[in-house]
Amino acid sequence: MIKNDLFLRALNNETVERPPVWMMRQAGRYLPEFRALRDKYDFFTRCETPELAAEITVQPIRIVKPDAAILFSDILVVPRAMGIHVELKDNLGPIIPNPIRTMEQVNQVFVPDVHETLGYVFDAIKLTKEMLNDEVPLIGFAGSPWTIFCYAVEGKGSKSFDTAKGFCFSNPVAAHTLLQKITDTTILYLKEKVKAGCNAIQIFDSWGGMLSPVDYQEFSWPYINQIVEALADDTKVIVFGKGCWFALGDMAKSKASALGVDWTCSARNARYLSGGKITLQGNFDPSRLLSPIPTIKKMVHEMINEFGKDSYIVNLGHGILPNIPVDHAKAFIEAVKEYKS
Repeated sequence: MIKNDLFLRALNNETVERPPVWMMRQAGRYLPEFRALRDKYDFFTRCETPELAAEITVQPIRIVKPDAAILFSDILVVPRAMGIHVELKDNLGPIIPNPIRTMEQVNQVFVPDVHETLGYVFDAIKLTKEMLNDEVPLIGFAGSPWTIFCYAVEGKGSKSFDTAKGFCFSNPVAAHTLLQKITDTTILYLKEKVKAGCNAIQIFDSWGGMLSPVDYQEFSWPYINQIVEALADDTKVIVFGKGCWFALGDMAKSKASALGVDWTCSARNARYLSGGKITLQGNFDPSRLLSPIPTIKKMVHEMINEFGKDSYIVNLGHGILPNIPVDHAKAFIEAVKEYKS
């Protein structure tokens, strides 16, 4: 039994004494201990070495003490496993030297044996579970098929992903074929993550907000929903679509256990759009962690009051920034633990 199961209880819509709290990218560059390992090992070495991934996952549990751990990995391990070459360049982010632009290239992408290609992730989960010693739950994650598609087709990060969108609109058969291959791989991958010991799964649709509401219903949501449906009997699934407030109603009708909300959508709107019953997660602006500590604590308490303490998981509206002082991250977590309704 997990000693601190607040996070799992909130996903179950149970009444809690206070909401649970964790931070997206909590195992990250704001921690000096993380930077020490980053300076020693390149990014994919850290992802692919179970001992390093486990150590990085557990660092924030020791230092800032959230109510859940999230496995240190990357959404791009999935396309790499599918035969898409991905490089990570400093200050540039992910680069795919041969982006996918034709049906012929789509046909070369394969649904892999996840044990062969991603076994290191499952080994990292098992090691992390040992190190956590049932103190807190462990979250596994994957990128949404659309978000992975964006990188695979665009070839790099983008402010608008016009090339990826253009591929969907000019070559929809190829686009849907690729999206389905990513979906099939992601389902296999996440099912194994749960078997290895993850207590919940989060799907990150980081670039969903690039699509219009109509196009989201064609190129993103149906594929996310396939994953949710495939996993719902095995585990709790959180769906986080950045900039996807317009889809909260459809998401809430799915088998997802919780929906992430970014800082552009108020608590009131998120509750209204999602129908008021499903657990919500979010939505503190990560930049706000640069505020003075008393301001952070005051704003966190106001945020909890707005969402309500039940059916709510405190989090940021996106990943924590590298320039956040550690004591400010601690203050964010402590503010939740000090909360009294």
